[in-house]
Amino acid sequence: MSELRCEAVRRVGDDPFPSIIEVQFVDASGHRWCVIDKPAVFTRAALTSGSVYLVEVTVAGAVLGKAGQPTDGIVAVSLAPDGVTESDGRDTFTMGSSQVIR
Repeated sequence: MSELRCEAVRRVGDDPFPSIIEVQFVDASGHRWCVIDKPAVFTRAALTSGSVYLVEVTVAGAVLGKAGQPTDGIVAVSLAPDGVTESDGRDTFTMGSSQVIR
């Protein structure tokens, strides 16, 4: 299992308990994506109601393979392992390989 580097940007609310947070990342083309889920889904940081944002976190991802030219360091990553999706249901993103921890 791999992990995608992200940034927790804010606490959205407490419903459902204990809370929901917004996490963002930028794909290989420069598009900023937002996912919202429970703090336990995001690793590398202990997020609480007292956390001060911005916080570097990661989310589990599966590298599906290279995307683009073999030499450009771009990979397709699915966030499906933990059921994380963008608001439109998208769970696969084209990312720079430096954003992926293997």
